[in-house]
Amino acid sequence: MEKVEFIEGRKSAPVHLGRILVLGLGKSGMSVVRYCAGLLGERVEGLYVAAGRKTEASNRFLAEAGIEPSCVAYGDDGVSRLVESNSIERFDLCIASPGIPYFERLYMEGAASSVELVSEVEFSWRESRTESRWVAITGTNGKTTTTACCAELLSKAGLRASAVGNIGTVCLDAVSADQTDVYVAEVSSYQLASTVRFAPNVAVVLNITPDHLHWHRTFEAYRDAKFKLLDNLAASAGSVAVLDASNDVVREKVRALAARSDAERGFSYIPLGTSEGMRGDMRVRCGSRNAAFVAEDGMLTVVFGGEVPICRVDELLVKGEHNVGNALAAASAAVALGCEGRAVGAALRSFPPLEHRIEPCGTVAGAVCYNDSKATNVDAAVKAVASFAPVRPIVLLGGDDKGTDLSELVSAVHAHARCAVLFGDAGERFERAFAEAADKAPAQFEAKRVRGLESALDAALCAAGEGDVILLSPACASFDEFASFEERGNAFKKMVAARAAGA
Repeated sequence: MEKVEFIEGRKSAPVHLGRILVLGLGKSGMSVVRYCAGLLGERVEGLYVAAGRKTEASNRFLAEAGIEPSCVAYGDDGVSRLVESNSIERFDLCIASPGIPYFERLYMEGAASSVELVSEVEFSWRESRTESRWVAITGTNGKTTTTACCAELLSKAGLRASAVGNIGTVCLDAVSADQTDVYVAEVSSYQLASTVRFAPNVAVVLNITPDHLHWHRTFEAYRDAKFKLLDNLAASAGSVAVLDASNDVVREKVRALAARSDAERGFSYIPLGTSEGMRGDMRVRCGSRNAAFVAEDGMLTVVFGGEVPICRVDELLVKGEHNVGNALAAASAAVALGCEGRAVGAALRSFPPLEHRIEPCGTVAGAVCYNDSKATNVDAAVKAVASFAPVRPIVLLGGDDKGTDLSELVSAVHAHARCAVLFGDAGERFERAFAEAADKAPAQFEAKRVRGLESALDAALCAAGEGDVILLSPACASFDEFASFEERGNAFKKMVAARAAGA
């Protein structure tokens, strides 16, 4: 077998990449094409693209990138047609876009026709400088907030840090620009499913709850894709895992890691909270060496090579216990990279809520409105509705139904809200769920069903008074009315602004 020669000064970048197959032409696929097209005739021998749907935009992009039409194929059978028409025995590397499930024909044929298949995240990591550091953040909810927060903490501590991945900037674009020393990457289960040697310096695993089951088919496959983030940590000297021990699924992984010796594990880990929540200290609970928790006096505290006080919970600008966990995760990652607690605390005190994530968006006749359109699953909505105690919000639920179990959501709304307005395609099923649990509802609680989001806001305003909170936290996707959760959130903010102006 021919020995692979690697470029000095890069993490794991072969001198000769050979024939490359790119699957998909989303943001990451286009980034890979641009990057590899610039290497044609040098490290890249041939560049081929197999994508699902042909559009004018994709044709124009490929022409501008200099990709020959004979090297492009659309449709589920695109890979097999490329192999046949170009007489290719095998591609040296296949880089898959995250939108293509691994059980689809395009993905399976790409893997079968290639020496190796990886995600764009992995390819980016391989191409990055040896001395660069990576913080990779995954989980079901809170990834974007934690990623943005961590990047800001590191930047304010004096490091050249950039938030990359699902948060906005494609990893490969940031690596190509080479203006970053610490890549803080939001990574999804889709991307992690196709990693092979990806070895970040800090791996953060937040909560894991059922989601994206249409892509992974089973919860176990989804969970295992998330935990792939830990597979290669031992390959990075001094690497650290930050793990949400308040989540049942992640806590099981903490137990498994604790059962192994330091030498067997090959990396350190910091558990966040305990089964009792973020106010639990895993050192006290089970003798863990490291821990991150909220102390009795409300101080966010990280124990890693010493006890590091960060800041008080009541000093955070972001709302909700889940955001306390996100802040603690970001702070733990920063401390693991050597940042001082005082600098981390100062940055946390000024970190604002992100758009569409329990974002204050206006007041109408004394009722304060919050846009939490990013809450596209039950777990996110459950956490959001509990964030306003002692105020009981009027919560807007509905949209494009994901078909998940609603019992936990109904219980949380009964416990923390005074009214639920149900809208969109999911409205009917949500209405049934609340009706079936009506005997458990608190006195004066009401669940009302309307047609769409605008009607839901108006119904909430009719029920609201001075000092009330109106919370859009849909627990659903947006596709019945809107193209994305961002479009839904922006539409909601415009509706609130219009009613505030007319109030």
